[in-house]
Amino acid sequence: MPGRLRGDNCEVDQIVLEGMVFSGRHGVRPAEREQAQEFTVDVELEADLVQPGRSDRVEDTVDYRRVYAIAKEIVEGESVQLIETIADRIAERVLDLDRVISVSVRISKRPASMRPIEAAAVQIRRKRV
Repeated sequence: MPGRLRGDNCEVDQIVLEGMVFSGRHGVRPAEREQAQEFTVDVELEADLVQPGRSDRVEDTVDYRRVYAIAKEIVEGESVQLIETIADRIAERVLDLDRVISVSVRISKRPASMRPIEAAAVQIRRKRV
């Protein structure tokens, strides 16, 4: 129908979680893994949000709480060397959620050894295949 929204061709709707801060033990240097440091995580995901926009039901959308829980579990979980690894693991898990078409994950930290820089960061983008 003319003038009606169609969900089947929508790839521009986004859900954005910005500034999630978690404590983790990640880094190349042993000192970075010995003492927890803060990691900031931003997640942008693309999904068709026409249905939840109409229904007003959380069951019809990507629940932000699940995305937050994924990021928290990975950052606060197993120690890794690279923030690229953290970002990739979060992206893969978010892509497993229903309705997610693509995801962008940005991870930043402010290692003491690199100050006075504001942050070291990586941003990756993954699409469902």
